[in-house]
Amino acid sequence: MDRVVGVSEKPLLAAATGHRPSRRPVWFMRQAGRSLPEYRALREGRGMLESCFDPAMVCEITMQPVRRHDTDGAILFSDIVVPLKAAGIDLDIVAGTGPVIAEPVRTAADVAAIRRLEPEEVGAVARAVSLLRAELDPTPTALIGFAGAPFTLASYLIEGGPSRTYTHTKAMMYGDPQLWHSLMGRLADITVTFLRVQLEAGVQAVQLFDSWAGILSRRDYETFVAPHSARVFAEIADHGAPRIHFGVGTGELLASMGQVGADVVGVDWRVPLDEAARRIGPSKALQGNLDPTVLFAGDAVIAEHVARVVVDADRAMAAGAIGHIFNLGHGVLPDTDPDAITRAVELVHSA
Repeated sequence: MDRVVGVSEKPLLAAATGHRPSRRPVWFMRQAGRSLPEYRALREGRGMLESCFDPAMVCEITMQPVRRHDTDGAILFSDIVVPLKAAGIDLDIVAGTGPVIAEPVRTAADVAAIRRLEPEEVGAVARAVSLLRAELDPTPTALIGFAGAPFTLASYLIEGGPSRTYTHTKAMMYGDPQLWHSLMGRLADITVTFLRVQLEAGVQAVQLFDSWAGILSRRDYETFVAPHSARVFAEIADHGAPRIHFGVGTGELLASMGQVGADVVGVDWRVPLDEAARRIGPSKALQGNLDPTVLFAGDAVIAEHVARVVVDADRAMAAGAIGHIFNLGHGVLPDTDPDAITRAVELVHSA
């Protein structure tokens, strides 16, 4: 029987907790997805949400990039709106658009209608985690669960789908703070339940995606968002798993995001990691931050940029960051050559 690899031997978990990893850990957001032909073949004719509630499919899709690229993290295949769907919100994920909400949430009655998520409603996700642990335990790869942060979930619910201006979201936030905080509290409850289900099933780290928090000023983030994200992190702290926090375009928010309770702060490609460490402060691990488009620029350019991220990360650790997990500054783009991803992983591991 294969030997079970201990937590201390998982490079990603070591880096996240201030220990010396056997190699620099690397994984990529959206590594399980459309960049892989095996993913496209498996998903053909299957809807996104249908796939997310199929434990065997979730397991297979999660494992595909691990097998192909030798990543140190396996990110659970899911979507941030899965717990909303499970809690009874009428939504769909439309190809080429993203999540679309049938009836946007904009009134007190709409907010009051949002119910709690019951753990058994995401039992399929828990079963997928169990399947994945069976595959991953003999390997150095750690299983990462995730959820959308309350603000990003709120933006989809209020706007009815993706937005460029977030007009309705900000109108509620500024115009009716009491209603806003009520909505955020309900979404924090759902997020905590969803993460706890994953943690109790066996994920070894979690990432909270606040994908669209970068549209906010620091003052607004601290007033309207940070307390709810902090509650999410506090209510899962007892599991002892590393907690990662990430948002896009959040360079001006890094100091504040570093204070909401995460152990690891993800950084997009706009801010060098050594500068990010200065903004965040010591005693946090960093994750990031290769620009996803670099993977289209050829081997020499990939090597140059990977080396630059590694140098920035080493400087950050010399300045007080406790570890570095290599990642992109956002997700893998759909048309990325899988071989470019594999080469980037090899470069990181040899750095």
